Amino acid sequence: MKRAASFFRAGCLVAVACLNANLASAQSFDSGSDILPQGQQAQSMTMQPQGASGQQGANGQQAAQAVDDTPRANWNSDQYGPFDPNQAQIDPNMLPPFGANLFSGGFRGVMADGLNPAYTIKPGDQINLRVWGGVEMQQVLTVDSQGNVFLPGIGPLNVQGTSNSELNKRVTSAIKSVYPENVQVYTNLQGVQPVGVFVTGYVKNPGRYSGTPSDSILYFLDQAGGIEQTLGSYRQIVVKRNGRAIETVDLYDFLINGNMPRTQFRDGDTVVVEQRGPAVAVVGDVEKPFRYELAGEQLTGGDVTNLARLRAGVSHVLLRGSRPSGPIARYLTLSEFREANVEKGDEVLYSADQRAESIVVQVEGSYYGPSRYVLPRDAHLGEFLNAISVPKSMTSYKDISIRRESVKEQQKESLNESLDRLEQTYLGYPSRTAKEGEIQVRQAELIQKFVQKARQTQPTGRLVVARGDNIADVRLQDGDVITIPEISDSVLLSGEVTIPQAMVFTPGMSANDYIQQAGGFTPRADDDQVLVVHKNGAVVHAGDTKIRAGDEIMVLPAAPTSNIELASSITQILYQVAVATKVALDL
Repeated sequence: MKRAASFFRAGCLVAVACLNANLASAQSFDSGSDILPQGQQAQSMTMQPQGASGQQGANGQQAAQAVDDTPRANWNSDQYGPFDPNQAQIDPNMLPPFGANLFSGGFRGVMADGLNPAYTIKPGDQINLRVWGGVEMQQVLTVDSQGNVFLPGIGPLNVQGTSNSELNKRVTSAIKSVYPENVQVYTNLQGVQPVGVFVTGYVKNPGRYSGTPSDSILYFLDQAGGIEQTLGSYRQIVVKRNGRAIETVDLYDFLINGNMPRTQFRDGDTVVVEQRGPAVAVVGDVEKPFRYELAGEQLTGGDVTNLARLRAGVSHVLLRGSRPSGPIARYLTLSEFREANVEKGDEVLYSADQRAESIVVQVEGSYYGPSRYVLPRDAHLGEFLNAISVPKSMTSYKDISIRRESVKEQQKESLNESLDRLEQTYLGYPSRTAKEGEIQVRQAELIQKFVQKARQTQPTGRLVVARGDNIADVRLQDGDVITIPEISDSVLLSGEVTIPQAMVFTPGMSANDYIQQAGGFTPRADDDQVLVVHKNGAVVHAGDTKIRAGDEIMVLPAAPTSNIELASSITQILYQVAVATKVALDL
């Protein structure tokens, strides 16, 4: 495995390098001087990078951001897996049954005409007869109570029980027995007698419903409001005639394969929906969780998998239930589960629980080559950057940063927690005088407006990896966006300055110099809260850094309140918003 991983790493990095090899004007990060000093570059992927603790080199660089590598398995059990024994089992009765939406298809809307080839003739049916040639005859014949039709000049002919497809042949044979020469016969079943069928059992509206003999069982069930979902069975539907069961219908065969039995109903037949049998709950990475009814007392895992609609990537199955020996919990691969027995009351949880051995990262800014790369799962920033080509005279490769979704979520969570504390601290204080009450009302309005605006801001998720001339060799994560900025000759001013604008960078000028050239501070500005956003994503106070080409100078607004404690809290959150979003929030 280690050897295979080493080959995989080498192949990925060679592919990255080959993509850029033909760019003659490109400057590779590893040409001349690497993006990381030699002692800090990533080790081979078959080795543990930077020691077991995941720290950077001995020069005091910031440690790489921690990645959750804890196994998702319970190694204390032979049937290991992400199983919490305290988690309550899912009650199959709380899930909709498989086929719950079956009776929203409008089966009751169209009655069959009964003229299908398999229909068998019965008393009361009408047959249209036409004879031409040696003898002419046209008549509508009605099947009498004895199952006969009377053919003029020939006599009675029994047709009861004859299928519609055989009717013409039978009548033609009878006519030609009397008129053998030059006679053509055509018959057509013109109308059938309606039937009344009783529908009972676990349906919503038991009763007697009319239809034709060739209507499907779904037509009569739909007229009765469909199967009662909590108690009715979709697999045990019995058709009775004269008190005797003549057919048992399993609607799963229709739901999965589209097969529907062609029962020919008679007047007085009864459709009985039996009580639901034992069931299993199927949840997890399936298109929709359902309660599946068992045909017997148990199924194999393969049967359940064939019933369920799995999502892509499902690799494991958690099987939980009760057996005579006690509760069980087994975590099986999908192939192992196919041979397992699934019994009534079990819960089957499908899971896409196979980790990919590669990640996808994106590059933006000043570079050559494609924007997305597939890398080994333990790839580090340094070795990746050393394989990327950049335009030498245009790239500020010491200001690289990473946008990471997990960092964005952490920034958003931290900001929301700060806003929650602000509301809890300053809202709801009891007032002792009317004047104090008025002040608190205005203060509450200010806080609510500020909180509403602040919650709408979206953090960038920027991870600062550049420190001076060094770059932290962090481990990359799936979905990372690596920003390689271009060299810039401007400085951007934003926030509470009179004329927000971009200005040409002049060495030696301070933040205050640029602000004065832009017209100075606005009346709402907090001149103690002037921030500088470097191209590497770092945000620092203007007094703690020098202005560099490509920087952004942000002037934060002053908190519009005379309450010193409240103003301090708002100022801290404004700084937090500026760091997370690169926005000077307008109050």
